[in-house]
Amino acid sequence: MATSPHLAMRLEDLQTPTLLIHLDRIRHNLATMRRWLAGDLQRWRPHVKTCKVPEVLALLLEAGVRRFKCATTREAEVLLSTAHGTIPGEPIDLLFAMNLQGPNLARAAAIAEGAPRHRFAVLTESPEHAQHVAGLGLGAFVDLDPGYHRTGIPLDEFDRIAAVTTAAGQALRGLHCYDGHLHSGSMAERTTAAHAIYRDFVSLAQRLHVRGELITSGTPTFPAALSFAAFAELEHTVSPGTVVYWDARSDQLGIDGFQCAVEVQARVISRPTATRFTLDAGSKALDAAAGDPCAEARGAFCATAQTPSEEHLPMRCADGEAPPLGTILRLVPRHVCPTVNLASDAVLVEDGRIVAIVPVRARGHETLPRQERTRDQLEIRFR
Repeated sequence: MATSPHLAMRLEDLQTPTLLIHLDRIRHNLATMRRWLAGDLQRWRPHVKTCKVPEVLALLLEAGVRRFKCATTREAEVLLSTAHGTIPGEPIDLLFAMNLQGPNLARAAAIAEGAPRHRFAVLTESPEHAQHVAGLGLGAFVDLDPGYHRTGIPLDEFDRIAAVTTAAGQALRGLHCYDGHLHSGSMAERTTAAHAIYRDFVSLAQRLHVRGELITSGTPTFPAALSFAAFAELEHTVSPGTVVYWDARSDQLGIDGFQCAVEVQARVISRPTATRFTLDAGSKALDAAAGDPCAEARGAFCATAQTPSEEHLPMRCADGEAPPLGTILRLVPRHVCPTVNLASDAVLVEDGRIVAIVPVRARGHETLPRQERTRDQLEIRFR
């Protein structure tokens, strides 16, 4: 990492709200994930939507991760650029975990064309789309719905699934079955529910004679997938991304070994009563879609976040008086992925000290189709 002119600054000297990323905690989380995987990082396909920062993606690449998911073409380009600088010459395997359509699909194909050393695939759920994807030279994973009801073909609709696998032909890379609805209850309860899905999933793959990769599991259920014996005999990957940063919601899952590596630093800007105060970090700095409280305050002050507005986060003290105006608090987001996406810059921290202030390069979405881009906006080619 290049030397930063900010090394002499203190965290309290920074404007707020501030996105803090603790690199030492990320290294701890990567070591924890390696233990969960029994050392086999090829069974992990983390989602780039969580990391979004090249310096953090570089840590995953340096650790040996080579399979990834992404949601946007911007995430794909940032990952490719980071891989080019971190592991030059080595291929990565990237799945656009979206059923890309229209200009989005064309843009993904253009990125793949410009990076022939790497492998690319997208999700598909119709024969026509699968044939189109194959014609573009991309791989295809058939997207299955095990009850999440977000995308994909219901797991029990064999004929529809078979039609898509047939249409994909040689482009078929495997099956994608994201059990994202299993996030409540104990780990034991989630494991029971997940294993029932996995039994149907493996049976389906065997009926279809699919020999490719079977992808399951975000953060709440990846331990359940790793404990499912039948997966050990197949090409199976789990795809949790939140494990890199962890967050307050993940802390409630009953999964051991991870640390919260992202905090939002905020200041007290109002003290309406002796037990209520307001921070300068609202829904433009912390994801508010995952519910209340949107963050947890860590440190000396015991306070609960109330519903935020755009720039304000009201807090209520559970015990004692509200902190004085200007006091700095550290907040652990309830949902870290969109919180990182909200920030333009991230402060990289090592053992409590600033090591760099960097842009969150993979945030947001691209808009212009390839042919409308200026020279500076065109993707870098990695031949």
